[in-house]
Amino acid sequence: MRLPTREDVDALVGPATPHFAYQLRARVEELVRDMPEDDPVKRYAVEQMERLDRLGHASSKAEDSPREARTRIGWDEMPSSAPAYAPLPRRE
Repeated sequence: MRLPTREDVDALVGPATPHFAYQLRARVEELVRDMPEDDPVKRYAVEQMERLDRLGHASSKAEDSPREARTRIGWDEMPSSAPAYAPLPRRE
């Protein structure tokens, strides 16, 4: 597999909207996870992840709201119902 490039990072970050900022951030993080910290592409990706954090946070009032109860009707039917503070185990 080839090393990621700035263009690869831009392809993920470019269409970012507040609604999907954190999902895109996770993809960028996964893309560059194994790269050395001093790699220019990884440094660029980290800057873009910070930008996505700001985009997602600026559009969210979630931190000011109480956590959704897992007993809420329909919660167990949602495939992505695991909250960030208690994520599902990674699938291998």
